[in-house]
Amino acid sequence: MVNELGKGLEELDHGYQSPIAKNYDQSWRLVQKGYIGDADTYKKFKKLPVIDEYRFVRKNFHKAWVFYVLLIRLVTFKNPILEVSAYVKTRQVKRVDEHQHPITHPEYNDFKSELIQQQPLVSVIIPTLNRYRYLKDVLKDLELQEYRNFEVIVVDQSEPFQNEFYEEFQLNINLIYQEEKALWLARNTAIKQSKGEYVLLFDDDSRVDKDWITQHLKTLDFFKADLSSGVSISTQGAKVPANYAHFGISSQLDTGNVLLKKELFRQIGLFDRQFEKQRMGDGEFGLRAYLTGYKNISNPYAKRLHLKVGSGGLRQMGSWDGFRPKKWLDPSPIPSVIYLFRKYHGNKAARLALLKTVPSSIMPYRYKSNSVMMLIGVLISIVISPLVFFQVWKSWALASTKLKEGPMIKKIS
Repeated sequence: MVNELGKGLEELDHGYQSPIAKNYDQSWRLVQKGYIGDADTYKKFKKLPVIDEYRFVRKNFHKAWVFYVLLIRLVTFKNPILEVSAYVKTRQVKRVDEHQHPITHPEYNDFKSELIQQQPLVSVIIPTLNRYRYLKDVLKDLELQEYRNFEVIVVDQSEPFQNEFYEEFQLNINLIYQEEKALWLARNTAIKQSKGEYVLLFDDDSRVDKDWITQHLKTLDFFKADLSSGVSISTQGAKVPANYAHFGISSQLDTGNVLLKKELFRQIGLFDRQFEKQRMGDGEFGLRAYLTGYKNISNPYAKRLHLKVGSGGLRQMGSWDGFRPKKWLDPSPIPSVIYLFRKYHGNKAARLALLKTVPSSIMPYRYKSNSVMMLIGVLISIVISPLVFFQVWKSWALASTKLKEGPMIKKIS
């Protein structure tokens, strides 16, 4: 990968013992800076000296996570002498934030997009459930869009359904009433009925600027990409990630703010309905698209404000957060999360992922950006470990059922 990068090439970190570790580190730093290109990517990784692994973790993660890695490796019967020695010997390694010095694209601002000049039809898809108060602002923002060639497909699952609500908007609205409360069914139905060459997935509790659609199209054209993942700024929960400030290969797909070619659904199918009334259906689709070779760009210019309102939507169906159950005896994480882990990464990697994510999720979502509260959550999880084990076991069993049933993915013609 690194031999082809040219502009923005990082110097090797000679603090690593292994030459391959130096290359891994160099590639990682470039990706963090926002490298977008056609260089080869690693398909598999070679085993590294333990001290190099600790150096990498210290450079890229908070020191609390370094200690957590040490604990996990000790309880999984790694050589305690090697582990503790590597942990101590790397204690002077400083954390590096490559997002502070991203690769810039100054030519983007003056880029004249041929795609925008062609004026392709864009299908904006909005599933909604009992959120007319917020949906009104969503549709008002769409009325103000400077790019005009778009249709709006609303799949309304509200009770009571208010057909007259939509009469006041000066938009090309295709209104679909769906009796079943099902998010992924709603999105799949709208995609199948969409007329646009491009599909723009949106949420019913969001606010966007007037150049929102324009910036999505421009980014697809500028980078010759297949997906433009706009960043979502949440009004609560985790702090805004540093990588949201610059372009880069996206590490996620957020169905509240992503523009993609409709052709993707023809090639790899619609959303997997194994995620119905649960979380991570968008993450699964994004991973599927990545593994198929589609280019997904994290787009800082197509941002949205995500209100994360406490009522309606998927929250009303009983799934507010993938890792925080509403009741003590509910499965945790939500089974669809483990289904995703196991389907793509296998059981061993899924167990390691649970060791990382479950303890820190004990605290309420509003404390997600507070590292002290997250640490307290880890300690609490140890105290209530029998309950946590039960929740995870229940979720694992339900995920096993999903895996036996297989994916529920349909394609469109």
